[in-house]
Amino acid sequence: MNVIYAAATGIMFALGVFQLLRRDMIKSAMGFYILFTAINLFFFAVGAFNGQVPAYSQNLPKGQPSDPMVQALILTAIVISFGSYAILLGLIAKSARRYRTADLDTLNHLKG
Repeated sequence: MNVIYAAATGIMFALGVFQLLRRDMIKSAMGFYILFTAINLFFFAVGAFNGQVPAYSQNLPKGQPSDPMVQALILTAIVISFGSYAILLGLIAKSARRYRTADLDTLNHLKG
């Protein structure tokens, strides 16, 4: 199971970076979100149990305890990613409305 998590995280991370480096702002935003999802999957894979003993619960005292720190990190990362993504989409919408394009190659006058 750890190999599946590692492969999925690696593929999603690579796809997110590839999309993030595209010249279209919408595709870059999708890559940003895929990258955040890969990071959340990485946090989940780090805190997952090893698959041999179930996680500890109140009714079944046998087993290993689940780590609440990983759950808190994932929740925090999800909230931060949604907030960052909302700001990014707002900036893209404002830029596309102002310059009438979402392609970064056509925005030559923004170069410094």
